[in-house]
Order: sequence, then C-alpha cells, then structure tokens
Amino acid sequence: MSGHNKWSSIKHKKQKADAARGKVFSRLVKEISVAAREGGGDVDTNSRLRVAVETAKSQNMPSDNIDRAIKRGTGELEGVNYEEIIYEAYGPGGMAIMIEVLTDNKNRTAAEIRHLLSKHGGHLGSRNSVAYMFNRVGRISIDGNRYSEDQVLEAGLDAGLEDVQTIDDLIVATTTPSDVFEVKEALVRNGVVPDSAEVTKEPETYIALGSRESEKALELLEALEESDDVQAIHTNFEMQDE
Repeated sequence: MSGHNKWSSIKHKKQKADAARGKVFSRLVKEISVAAREGGGDVDTNSRLRVAVETAKSQNMPSDNIDRAIKRGTGELEGVNYEEIIYEAYGPGGMAIMIEVLTDNKNRTAAEIRHLLSKHGGHLGSRNSVAYMFNRVGRISIDGNRYSEDQVLEAGLDAGLEDVQTIDDLIVATTTPSDVFEVKEALVRNGVVPDSAEVTKEPETYIALGSRESEKALELLEALEESDDVQAIHTNFEMQDE
C-alpha cells in the first residue's frame, strides 16, 4: 500500500466528514473568492474560477454560497482579503511537502506552519526546493463500494481518463488538468457518480518510508490538514514494504 495513496484515502474520508461541519466549504469559499479576485467572476474566461466552482459543486456546496463567494472576490460584496502562500517543506525521512494556504494574517500562519512542522519532525525548505518534484493533474474520487475499476474505465476512457487505481475502498481516476471535469461529466452520463473532482499536484517520484516514519508522516499531514488556513497538501512519500 502506498503511503502517499493512504494519505489520499484518509484525506478524502476526512473531507466527506468535514463537509458536514463546514470546513471544506470554508476552504472552497476562500479559493473561489481569490480566483474571482485574480481573474474576474466569469467561469467561461477564468479557468481557475471554473475549477474552484466545479470542485465546490462536486462537494454539494449550495449555489448561493458559490455566488456570494464570487461576489466577494469581485468586490460586489464586502469580504476578507486573503493572501496566497505556498510553503515548501520536508517531513520525517526527508519526504517533500507542498503546503498551499490562503490567509488574512501571514505572520500568524507562518508561525503555525513552522510550529506544526517542528512538532512532527519536519522543517521548512527554501523556495523551489521541492516544487519541481510535482506536476499538476486532474483527480476524480469514486466510491469503490459502488463501482468497479472496469466500470470507471469504460465510462471515462473516451473522455480523457488516463489511469485508475483502487486505494482501500476508494477508486482514484487521473486525467490531465484540462480534462478533469469533462471526464467527470462523462462518468455521470455513463452511470458512475464521483464523490469529488479536483485539479491537484502529484509527485513525479516517491520516497519510501518505513512503518515508523510513515506513522510520523501521517501524523504531520493530519496536523497540517487541521489548520484553517491550509487549502491543500501535497507529498511524495510511500510506505516501504516490510
């Protein structure tokens, strides 16, 4: 079992639970607002906003919430001004981590990230120290208890689906960033309803960690995930076969 994939599965399950108490919605609202601020409120001309809105819809965010987030970004409604920061870091065993945040207080957030890394055996890296290790991809998560890999492949292959793998009870389909929502729509048309779809970052190669270091790595990633300012976490570790 890949440790990185294990984190993907854990994160997916956490997101489904968090959505009930609004944590995922809060993160999506921030992303929609920033995307609208940077590129305007039209999803047809603002690709980042389109990705954010489609991701919000895949998490069942109400349309009113999406519309308000867009208007806060464009200045039609009053809202908080968030700053985007990407922290590059190393965790237990030298694993690489990219931490994407949106914050209204960068000093507070920087202190929190440093504290969490230090507490769990990690440390910050310099700019571009780990970013080159990751590529942008489209990822679609599907309930493996409802569908099979063959069903997913058959439903999405013609639309641009590139790969499918099963992690615990989760089927993860990957695409190019530009194809992710076309593939999602094709899956739905063919009777496969995904849990979520997103554009994310995946590592080019993995670093193998033993069971003890993997446990520490997962503790660090879960601690970072709990931060209100953290939008996304990407890492390159996998558990070593023992």
